[in-house]
Amino acid sequence: MLKTVRDAFKVKDIRDRVLFTFLMLIIVRLGCQLPLPNTTAETIQSVTDKYSNGAFGFFNAMTGGSFESMSIFALNITPYITSSIIMQLLTIAIPKLEEMQRDGEDGRKKITSITRYVTIILALLQATVTSISFGNQNLFGVRATMSTKEFTGYVVVATASMVAGSAFLMWVGESITEKGVGNGISIILLINIVATMPNDFANLFAKYVAPEEKSIGARGLAAILIVAIVIAVIALVVLLQDAERKIPVQYSKKVQGRKLVGGASSHIPLKVNTAGVIPIIFAQSLLMFPVVICQIAKGTSPEWTKYLTSSNWWDFSSTGIKYSIGYIVYVIMVIGFAYFYTSITFNPMEVADNMKRQGGFIPGIRPGKPTEEYLTNILNYIIFIGAIGLLIVATLPIAFSGIAGASVSFGGTSLIIVVGVVLETLTGIEAKMVVRNYKGFLSK
Repeated sequence: MLKTVRDAFKVKDIRDRVLFTFLMLIIVRLGCQLPLPNTTAETIQSVTDKYSNGAFGFFNAMTGGSFESMSIFALNITPYITSSIIMQLLTIAIPKLEEMQRDGEDGRKKITSITRYVTIILALLQATVTSISFGNQNLFGVRATMSTKEFTGYVVVATASMVAGSAFLMWVGESITEKGVGNGISIILLINIVATMPNDFANLFAKYVAPEEKSIGARGLAAILIVAIVIAVIALVVLLQDAERKIPVQYSKKVQGRKLVGGASSHIPLKVNTAGVIPIIFAQSLLMFPVVICQIAKGTSPEWTKYLTSSNWWDFSSTGIKYSIGYIVYVIMVIGFAYFYTSITFNPMEVADNMKRQGGFIPGIRPGKPTEEYLTNILNYIIFIGAIGLLIVATLPIAFSGIAGASVSFGGTSLIIVVGVVLETLTGIEAKMVVRNYKGFLSK
């Protein structure tokens, strides 16, 4: 990895792209520190303190802490991510969108344009709800002392600021994709998550390593365990991201003129973690939705919301063990979404038909329906393994939080995103270097 980065800085074009990406990320982090108009540090803290954990913890990590600080980037790129997922699902359900996707570059540009509009609509809805609900909790000052006209003005300004911030970050992400390195949206999400890690490590250090009442041996052991767990989770995530099942494919020889052509061997790479982090995001979003609505609307959380909040799971005390029922629901949802998302992104019947038309076959398996059934069986097997791997990675921080009473945002889902984006970006840099060397060879 270090060699790739070092070699990349030797190439002017790639070096300029990397520097442009760093510049854009600096702008993103600066924007995350700019508070909404008509707010103060005191009013922001009084409102967001109650939302720093629980259902809002994961959302705050995805926004790099900008939600907790109520900055102009409070929504960050979450509307764009939600919009992209919605469009991906609609592409399967709506034939017109599916046709656009098959139209090549022009079709993808149209879908991207629609995604942008959906992003603005979602950002407008989220910003309006957030501004009104938090405004009623004295975000802009004491609500009881404001007139309706004055309060409406504050809401309009805050809403416009958050929507503009989300739209600006969408532009920054697309600019990084075009002029920088890697996928811009993923890079922004990566820097947001990484930005919250120092605070998490500081909290762990203060709770388990710093207390003077503990012996030096106990504090040293705690530090070693924390580092070991983090390294183990990262290693597991890397293994999960790279693991794949290669299905061998043989192409039959054909007579063209007086020659035999074809007969090449290839393989179909089926990733073990086919759905990526999407199943966890879906499951967490569905579980958090009613909790978030209750907290925003009422300012408090009813008793039943504790079953849906991950911070209450894995608590084996006599009063808290009952809330772990929510974890069982979470496990079922993750596995279900893993199968669902893979089914709409990988079609065994289409793959089998394409292989048959091209004269390809899996050794020992007849083309057509038998190939489709074989791919389906293999896919169902590795999806389950991938879902279990996802659950292990996602469960570690949840179990750590419930058993030890610690709360961290760099584990589980966040680490899957971070490692995945880093590997994807490095692969993209290596591909650009290969293309450059190939062009240089042709020019010589």
